[in-house]
Amino acid sequence: MSNRLNVAPNDLSAFWMPFTANRQFKQSPRMLASAKDMHYTTTDGRKILDGTAGLWCVNAGHCRPKITEAITHQAGELDYAPAFQMGHPIVFELANRLVDVAPEGMDHVFFTNSGSESVETALKIALAYQRVKGEGSRTRLIGRERGYHGVNFGGISVGGIVTNRKMFGTLLTGVDHMPHTHLPGKNAFTKGEPEHGAELADELERIVTLHDASTIAAVIVEPVAGSTGVLIPPKGYLKKLRDICTKHGILLIFDEVITGFGRLGTPFAADYFDVIPDIITTAKGVSNGVIPMGAVFVKKEIHDAFMAGPEHMIEFFHGYTYSGNPIACAAALATLDTYKEEGLLTRGAELAPYWADALHSLKDAPNVIDIRNIGLVGAIELQPIAGQPTKRAFSAFVKAFEKGCLIRTTGDIIALSPPLIIEKGQIDELVDCVRTVLNEVE
Repeated sequence: MSNRLNVAPNDLSAFWMPFTANRQFKQSPRMLASAKDMHYTTTDGRKILDGTAGLWCVNAGHCRPKITEAITHQAGELDYAPAFQMGHPIVFELANRLVDVAPEGMDHVFFTNSGSESVETALKIALAYQRVKGEGSRTRLIGRERGYHGVNFGGISVGGIVTNRKMFGTLLTGVDHMPHTHLPGKNAFTKGEPEHGAELADELERIVTLHDASTIAAVIVEPVAGSTGVLIPPKGYLKKLRDICTKHGILLIFDEVITGFGRLGTPFAADYFDVIPDIITTAKGVSNGVIPMGAVFVKKEIHDAFMAGPEHMIEFFHGYTYSGNPIACAAALATLDTYKEEGLLTRGAELAPYWADALHSLKDAPNVIDIRNIGLVGAIELQPIAGQPTKRAFSAFVKAFEKGCLIRTTGDIIALSPPLIIEKGQIDELVDCVRTVLNEVE
């Protein structure tokens, strides 16, 4: 018999927490008990303003009635349906609805359960596509330094965050990396897209020359690199990548797990930058973070290339037990309804100027060396403490929580990405909280 009900609330030893300083947390836990709209409530009853949309995912705010009702109803009607060789109406309805809001040409959807799974799926689609169209020598994958593409082996191989890679061996072979686009000496304190750095895309031409285009299957980038600290692409950079990939027959994958579903004030970053890739990975905002779900969008020609051979044969040997789970689909449909009814996929564009001015008002706060923003996402980069990297930002994170605000830190960077329902007064409250924290941390 399970002893779960006998475990005291402060017995925290069994859970090995992900991406967490476990020993520090368990000495001084930060426990959330409930949430509503823009706020969490802690186990000791304090309200916490959510400055991070949970973990870049709760775009419509917390515990929205339409979403919770949809989940409840679906759980009582159809809890699970096999994902292989079987279907259920709601997953096809969701795929159609997603295609309707996706960038032009993205006509097909493959369902996953997370951003990491979406990336693995996209990489496998890219490799298999090159093979089915007769270019099986294209096996190489190109990522970018400081890129984050989840934590599965494919994702950390094409990713470029050192701490996520260094303990796990040689990873996938045949992977190369372009340089990141962060140029603080030229672009510090830029509002929106930086002026300098589009030429960094030309590094892809160097890599093509080194390996030959006939060996390269795909390039994967985040349009805006989020988890590494909100690195915004220089003007023209993504268009250059698109042109180079098109020139050499290389698939371009946009990892929009963070930027998808309204974060930049457009449905997708592809819309914002007017650059259409061949594949888009999503997760997080697709279901408002309520139920694990991801979706990979592909162009029609990629999908159709697989639709050959005997009709009774499986065309693509890939998938997950929970692909298109009925309850996750219900949550996603209700999320799309909420986005549409409240105009949340474009609301970020209305608030972006106010957001930018509020963030950049922190320019003169102690230890601030750069501020970056685009849409409703931003970063405040801090001067590291000599010999103690990440400590200053982590101290700011802890102190902000104590003062009633949830922020996120990566390295010595504070990243902010509030729910898209945030009001101007709450932007002021969030920025004032960060200002107070920066004035107090060492």
